[in-house]
Amino acid sequence: MITVRGEGMKELYGGPTKCLLVQTKFSAFSFWNYQDVCDIVGAKYPAAPLGLLTVAGLFPQHWTFKLVDENVERLLDEHLLWADIVCTGGMLPQQKSMLEFIGRAHDHNRIVVVGGPDPTSQPDLYREADFLVLGEGEITIPMFLNDLAAGKTSGTYVSEERADMLQSVVPRYDLIRFRNYIMIGMQFIRGCPFNCEFCDVIELFGRTPRFKTTTQILKELQALYDLGYRGHIDMVDDNFIGNKKKVKELLREIKAWTIARKYPFYFTTEASVNLADDDELLQLMQDCDFRYVFLGIETPENDTLALNNKNQNVNKPVADAVRKILSYGMVSNGGYIIGFDSESRKIASNMIESIQESGICMAMIGLLYALPNTQLTRRLEAEGRLFHLSAQSVQETDIDQMTSGLNFATLIPRKEIYQNYITVIDAAFDPANYYRRVIYTGLNIRPKYRHKPNFSTWLVYMRSFLRVCREAGFSKQTGFYYWKMFFTVITRNPMGIEAAVNLAAMFIHFQKQKAYIVTATNKSINALEHLDENAYNQRMTANPTSDVAMAKQSHC
Repeated sequence: MITVRGEGMKELYGGPTKCLLVQTKFSAFSFWNYQDVCDIVGAKYPAAPLGLLTVAGLFPQHWTFKLVDENVERLLDEHLLWADIVCTGGMLPQQKSMLEFIGRAHDHNRIVVVGGPDPTSQPDLYREADFLVLGEGEITIPMFLNDLAAGKTSGTYVSEERADMLQSVVPRYDLIRFRNYIMIGMQFIRGCPFNCEFCDVIELFGRTPRFKTTTQILKELQALYDLGYRGHIDMVDDNFIGNKKKVKELLREIKAWTIARKYPFYFTTEASVNLADDDELLQLMQDCDFRYVFLGIETPENDTLALNNKNQNVNKPVADAVRKILSYGMVSNGGYIIGFDSESRKIASNMIESIQESGICMAMIGLLYALPNTQLTRRLEAEGRLFHLSAQSVQETDIDQMTSGLNFATLIPRKEIYQNYITVIDAAFDPANYYRRVIYTGLNIRPKYRHKPNFSTWLVYMRSFLRVCREAGFSKQTGFYYWKMFFTVITRNPMGIEAAVNLAAMFIHFQKQKAYIVTATNKSINALEHLDENAYNQRMTANPTSDVAMAKQSHC
């Protein structure tokens, strides 16, 4: 028997416990929160909260669960009052909203359980939570549940042990409304074999990829199928092709499964650029109807790639890789980073050229951020260059890597990095440049889409298409470029028009995000006009009690 805050004695582990799972908010200006596109297709948020759905599958199944995604609906006091225990977890951009949620839940005398990547990396920031369940839940959730059964009211659970993916559960997909989301997530692999200095994936999950079996993945697909879901599944793995042999085995099984069910799903994922080296793998992905792949490109400069241990990208022309992937019917998105110590003074022009030449439309261009517990953070700390921010590492203006970064003393003047950043953002999301890339993609993609929407979904697609035509085609900024793109692609490669229109829809989001980023970055530049950069760096690296105003100036 344990005490539930304000409700006397109640046995939680074995009783009829009501568990509330809360996904806290991401900013509307995040690269990944394309709300305008959601509105066009009739959804409320891009992706469902896979982590919390998995947590629900790991908790006792005699409990009653309710999931509230604050990106989809308001968290009401009634939700908190309903619950016996509340849980949340998330990433660095959710840090502020998670901390606010902990306080609100405690105001309602509810026990709070917190986990996820950011609490795992920075547990001290979440010390107000009653239970911190860190690392991989398959290992630490059973530890937490054992203490809960023993009547404990608080605890922190960590383990150096890696989870056995063969013991993974099917996420509780039944807890969400599918119509609220554009895509549903699924995970096949944890860990990445590469060793990028700035990456926290290898710190959280290790460099030895661990896999679910094909049987497990087919069971998850079947669960979604049985619940009536049809459409977009995102394989959320940080590097889907971390072991090509295993991935090929999986794709062969998915191909057979999906053919037998008349292609109920299509897929997206994230991979390394060496995906383009393997025609067999690309063909299998096309056979299973993979349509988008996010590539970690980082920088077009080979010396910087090598110095940051991104050796898998060295001497691999991005344009060639993207064109190859397009030939198998998949659009490439790309991640770029500015702010490396070794980047050249021509980084802005080199990056713009890389983006334009490759035709990557959805380019996530960010400032380098030293994430907690990475090789980069440890090196900067040893060099005395890491900023020590007070209270929280994330400030009001921090949204994601496109709106925060450079939390260290830079070797290249900070103002110059900011100016390069604005130059690249301005060029990449200039309407003429963006639509030039859309045309390139539309003309070079060779799709063989297998998934066919049912009639009601087809009507939604047609409504969405008309909305894109209205928003993009009759806009002063994009109208000319949209119709030029549309008629160029529809006449020369009509099979590419779906991808092209989808990318045109994304630009509605990118236009707004660009304005936000440029404004925020210019504020950082203006702040530097009144500061001596050396004195600023010394204060930020030496004084862990730096005031919040100074901390904010370190972010764009």
